[in-house]
Amino acid sequence: MSVGFVDEEQDPDVRFVRGAGRYVDDIKLEGMQHLYVVRSPYARARVLSVKGGITGDELKATMESVGEDAGGRSTVSFPVLSASYVSYVGQPVAAVLGGDKYEAADKAEEVDVQYEPLKPVMDPERSLESEPIHPGTESNLVAAAELGKDFELKAPVEVDETLRMERIAPNPMETKGMVASYDGSLLTVYASTQSPFSWREGLAGSLGLKEESVRVVQMDTGGGFGSKGGIYPEYVVAAYAAMKTKRPVKWSESRYENLLATNMGRGVRGRMKVYADRKGKLKGLKADLLVDVGAYPLGGGAWTAKWIASQLVGPYAVPKAYATAKAVLTNKVNMGPYRGAGRPEAAFFMERMMDRIADETGVDAAEVRLRNATTRRTISPLGMEAPPSRRFFMEALRAFKYSSRKKKEKVGLSFFMLIPAAYGGESAKLAVKGGRVKVWMGGSSHGQRHDVFAKKLVSEELGVPQDVIDFQHTDTAAISGGVGSWGSRTAILGGGALVEASRSLKAAAKKELGKGYSPARILEGDYEAEAFFKPKDMLNTLGANLATARLTKEGNAVVEEVLSFYDAGKVLNQFMLESQVTGGVAQGVGEVMYERAVYSEDGQLLTASIADAGVIHATEMPKSVVMTAAHRSTLPHGAKGVGESPTIGVPPAATRALEVLLGRRFTTLPIEPEKLWALDVSDGGRTR
Repeated sequence: MSVGFVDEEQDPDVRFVRGAGRYVDDIKLEGMQHLYVVRSPYARARVLSVKGGITGDELKATMESVGEDAGGRSTVSFPVLSASYVSYVGQPVAAVLGGDKYEAADKAEEVDVQYEPLKPVMDPERSLESEPIHPGTESNLVAAAELGKDFELKAPVEVDETLRMERIAPNPMETKGMVASYDGSLLTVYASTQSPFSWREGLAGSLGLKEESVRVVQMDTGGGFGSKGGIYPEYVVAAYAAMKTKRPVKWSESRYENLLATNMGRGVRGRMKVYADRKGKLKGLKADLLVDVGAYPLGGGAWTAKWIASQLVGPYAVPKAYATAKAVLTNKVNMGPYRGAGRPEAAFFMERMMDRIADETGVDAAEVRLRNATTRRTISPLGMEAPPSRRFFMEALRAFKYSSRKKKEKVGLSFFMLIPAAYGGESAKLAVKGGRVKVWMGGSSHGQRHDVFAKKLVSEELGVPQDVIDFQHTDTAAISGGVGSWGSRTAILGGGALVEASRSLKAAAKKELGKGYSPARILEGDYEAEAFFKPKDMLNTLGANLATARLTKEGNAVVEEVLSFYDAGKVLNQFMLESQVTGGVAQGVGEVMYERAVYSEDGQLLTASIADAGVIHATEMPKSVVMTAAHRSTLPHGAKGVGESPTIGVPPAATRALEVLLGRRFTTLPIEPEKLWALDVSDGGRTR
């Protein structure tokens, strides 16, 4: 059964402009049904009965959800369709099928669900003192970690502060969706995804299938930002319905559903204390972190607290450091990875404290950072390895023209370390046939245009023109394995795999053709090569941001300009790098000034539209200037990860710029709108 892919030989630069992209919601298959999901209106309730549609009594599948309670490690069942308890507003309890989405929505009105509402736990600060939200567990503790060694220290400068990053919705342009088709032996899924292989594993596990009985094909994917890496209950229900009815099933969510029931990012509180001398030299760091993982510890919740804590020291040399970290349950939708996934939280907490040290000592903010930057490769007391950073930060300050800018503008700085998701490696495959080269990667694009660097690398290695290279969407039937596209990993790992696969194919052609070998002769042959690339060296890299702020005529504080200086190694395509960074700048500024997920006391999502969620407008976008350091990596193509850098570095830099402009300390993101006004409403409206 074909879904009619657009010919990949068509120029990709014009394909989307012409409306020739092929997304999940564009698929139309013969006999296709549409799935509608019935969701809980309560944040916490006992399900008394469900009548109508596909229910949890019929589909007893669960998804893995592992955490730990007060008594040790335990498993919390995350039902695909809940038949006993619901734990967040929007949790699926039933599903119906219709000839189109409108008929399916009408049929959903006939499903009768009876609930006994229970008091929800919404405040992570009170979660451990509250009744466990899941029956059979002893507490709402998901995970606890202790890093470094506790210490006693008296220092001339000791500052402590509580910092927060509120929850945020990933909000990709294309909402989640899939089409499932079953022929009696093979389940084929057309997906909007960041990782077809994660989907294959998750669907097979939830439905009790062998992985070879599931094929996942990635369609054009309109954004993800981490939210499309793994599977959701709706995917399992749609696949089950296709298997049960032997007819294709499409599920495509509304924007409201996306905001309501997609894993959210951030949601972290950090109590920080730093010790320093009068010159701003750090002597020690203590931290206590609390992470709100939502209702089920799925999608990273069980490890996020420790992951953030391990990165707190960042690119600095700190003699002593000690951190405790806890993750707790609340009656909100699950926490998941959002662009940066722990890195932005760690950088925000540390950079805000570096600014506090500058304020307390009177030492310039840049000088404080320079005095504490590493001069050699270092492993911090919290266990994270960092490259030498002082020279890089000096480069960044020169690129920013910091000394002259700070004299005439209100500026904020950030300095950070990017830790790419290099675990697991990545795969790539090449196939030459009929004079063309087809290219697959284990993790493919969801808006970043990975085809641009993929064609470049293959062209350079094989010596063939780029216009004979066809970049294919990832298909689990076409390539033997893969990981996915997230965590600033695809250019470095997928690119490395492309280089190795290209070299293997070239070697095979040379062996076959002997002295008659030439790049043109490769295209005359029939060759195939696949490679799995896993680097041996540390790939942690450095980045810095400078932001400026100004007042509008109306007296509102805004971010005027953001300068980015990132160590991208050998840049594979400058335009695509700048495009990714500019998009990340928009997200970073959005986190500072506009975006958040807000719940009522009874667990209702109050930010239930794009307007409510606070996505940045084009008119609010600051000027973005992107610069890179030319420090080639040890990888065969010299590249380094960069995709998450702006969401790590922009928030603390932009926050500081606004803080300097208004003369107010900001400790929570996003900053409340009334605090960004140049009139102090607390003292009669006098200008600050």
